[in-house]
Amino acid sequence: MLREPTIEKLHALRLRVMAATWLEQDKSPDTLALSFDERLALLVEAEMLARDNTRLAKNLRAAKLRIADACVEGIDFPKAREIDKSVVRSLATCRWIHEHQPVLIDGATGTGKSYLACALAHQACRKGLRVFYRRVPRLFDELRLARADGSYPRLLARIAKVDVLVLDDFAIAPLSDDSRRDLLEILEDRYGLRSTIITSQLEPKLWHDYLADPTVADAICDRVMHGAHRISLKGPSRRKTKEGTGGA
Repeated sequence: MLREPTIEKLHALRLRVMAATWLEQDKSPDTLALSFDERLALLVEAEMLARDNTRLAKNLRAAKLRIADACVEGIDFPKAREIDKSVVRSLATCRWIHEHQPVLIDGATGTGKSYLACALAHQACRKGLRVFYRRVPRLFDELRLARADGSYPRLLARIAKVDVLVLDDFAIAPLSDDSRRDLLEILEDRYGLRSTIITSQLEPKLWHDYLADPTVADAICDRVMHGAHRISLKGPSRRKTKEGTGGA
């Protein structure tokens, strides 16, 4: 019989799911009744689905999202939040990523900024795109340590290459001169080439004053706000209500 050698060849080609699905097909009378083309299509579909799931799991591990189970399906739209459904649907297509556009999300604490950012990042991972998530204070700590141990250029290069960079909790503490320069370097590397999501309690119109240094602030705001999608979350803190426990 040709089956065993063929199974071995499928494993050699790393088509393990296809091999396992082929063996499972023989246990189903309904499947055996299908044509060769139909059975082959099911085998290919099983292999593709398994690879997509493996890639998604790998991308999510690398992204290290703050809210690992955040997803666009979990976003809700109560009237008080003033979220435009059409904007979220458009962002869920990930077209903004392919067009290298930023997304700016602002709102008071507890309004779901991090969830929304992680949901959009999760959607990018589903599309096979690479994501890098960091809370801004933690990122600046990493950059300071990297500067000290000589890995600073490698870290900047890594950040520059990912398809989506999520900068969560921007503008919650004063910036040092080094942090301002780091932020400018990161955004300069990505401008027009990659996409960035930024969440903040501070409205974007106030970022220039927050950045303090007029020259650096001009450069940063120009790179972040040009062509950006803006979402401003309203309403009470969702951490204080049962409504906010299950989604964004």
